[in-house]
Amino acid sequence: MKARVIAPILMVFGLNTGAADAPPGNAAKPLATIAALDVPRYMGTWYEIAKFPNRFQKKCVGFTKATYSALADGTLQVVNRCRTANGKTEEAIGAARQVGGPDSPKLKVRFAPAMLSFLPMVWGDYWVVDLDPGYQLAAVSEAKREYLWILSRSPKVDKASYDALVARLAGQGLDVSKLVFTDQQ
Repeated sequence: MKARVIAPILMVFGLNTGAADAPPGNAAKPLATIAALDVPRYMGTWYEIAKFPNRFQKKCVGFTKATYSALADGTLQVVNRCRTANGKTEEAIGAARQVGGPDSPKLKVRFAPAMLSFLPMVWGDYWVVDLDPGYQLAAVSEAKREYLWILSRSPKVDKASYDALVARLAGQGLDVSKLVFTDQQ
C-alpha cells in the first residue's frame, strides 16, 4: 500500500521510480536506432515536418528548422530557428556530441550555457531512429519516446514517404497520433 502511494508522489516531482522508464503501450521493446550515422552527411539544414508537441517549442508556430555544423573539437553546433506568432524568428544555439563510437546514431544535445555543460541534466538524448539512405528524411526521438521530430532536407515531403516513415515509427511503439505538422509554407 505504501509503495502505491509513494510512487505517484515521486513521479509528480520528477523522481525516477523505475516504472517511468517502461515504454508505453505496445512499446515493450527498447526503442531502436539506425545502425550507424555518418555525421558529416547529416550536417546541414533539416526542416521540421512534424513533431510531438513539447514545452520548449511552444512559441513556435512554423518555419522551424535546425542547422548542424561540425566544430574543430569534434562536437557539433546546433542552431534551431522558428517563427513565432508575432512574426519574429526565435533562435536557440546549442551543442551536440556523439555518445559511443564515431558512427553512433545516439547524440547528447544541450542548449544550456556552456558553463553548465558539466551537469548531466542539461544534456538531452537525440537518437536518430529512422533515416533514409539518401539522408533526406529522418526521425529523431529518445528512449522514453516522449519526444519525436520528423525532419527533411526540404520543407515538403511527399505523402508516400511520410506515411511509410510514420508506419515504421508506429512499429517502434511511438504514439504517432500525437504528431502535429509544422507549417513550412
